[in-house]
Amino acid sequence: MHINPDYIDVNTKLWNEKTGHHVASDFYKNDAFLSGTNTLNPPELALLGDVNGKSILHLQCHFGQDTLSLARMGAKVTGVDFSTEAIAVANKQKEQLGLEAEFICCNIFHLDELLDQQFDIVFSSYGTICWLPDMARWAAIVGKYVKPGGQFIFAEFHPAVWMFDNDFKHLQYSYFNRDIIQETETGTYADFDAPIQLTSITWNHNFSEVIQNLLHQNLRLVSFEEFDYSPYACFKDAVLVSPGRYQIKGLEGKLPMMYTLQMVKGG
Repeated sequence: MHINPDYIDVNTKLWNEKTGHHVASDFYKNDAFLSGTNTLNPPELALLGDVNGKSILHLQCHFGQDTLSLARMGAKVTGVDFSTEAIAVANKQKEQLGLEAEFICCNIFHLDELLDQQFDIVFSSYGTICWLPDMARWAAIVGKYVKPGGQFIFAEFHPAVWMFDNDFKHLQYSYFNRDIIQETETGTYADFDAPIQLTSITWNHNFSEVIQNLLHQNLRLVSFEEFDYSPYACFKDAVLVSPGRYQIKGLEGKLPMMYTLQMVKGG
C-alpha cells in the first residue's frame, strides 16, 4: 500500500482551511451549541451511557463541539486534533463556556509524546479513520489509552459509503485499503459552496481491518451495529427521511451509511 509521506501536511492545510467555514456554517449550528445544545447523536449516546465523573479521550475532535458536550455531561475530557485552527477554536469556546477540558494539537500517531495516562473511555466519531493510513497504529493508540476494564466507543461512516464517487452515481474506489484516495476537494461537507479548493488524501478501511486490529489490543467486542442512515446531511443528494436521519436520494434504505462499535479492554 502506498502512503504519501506528505499526507499530514496536505490534510492539515485542508482542515485548517475548513475550520472557519465549519464554525460559521448552518451545518454545525454553533450558536445553538454555545446556547446549550448537545451535539452528540443517539447512537453514540446510547453506548456512552452516563459519563458523569468519567475520564474520556476524544480522538480527532475537530473544533471540540462533541468534546465540550461530553464536558457538559460531567466527563473529564481531553480532545485531540491535528488542526491548529480547530484546536484554537476549541480552546476559545471552552473558555467562553467556562467548561473544564483539555485540548491537544497533534497527529494522533505522536500522541504518546504528549500524553501519558489512561482513560475510562476512548471515543471517536464520524469521518475520522479515513484520514489515517494505518489501522494497526491507530488501534495501538486506542489500546494504549483505554484503561483495563475501560471502553472504546466508536461511531463511523460505513466503508461502503466511501466506495462511491462524490455524487453517488457509480462505484469508484475499492472496499479494501489498497491505495490512497487523492482528490481535489471543492467546498466542504458543511458548506458545499465554500470557496475551498484543496487536495485531500484519504483511505478506505474495511471492517476486518478495523475490528481485527482492535482485537489485537486486548479489546473485546461488546456491540457492533450498522445503520442505513447518516445523522448528518454531509453527503451530496442527502435527503431527510425522519428527524436526524439522512439517506442518499435514490438509494434510500439500500445503502449502509454508518456503524458503531463498543469494546471493553481485557476480560
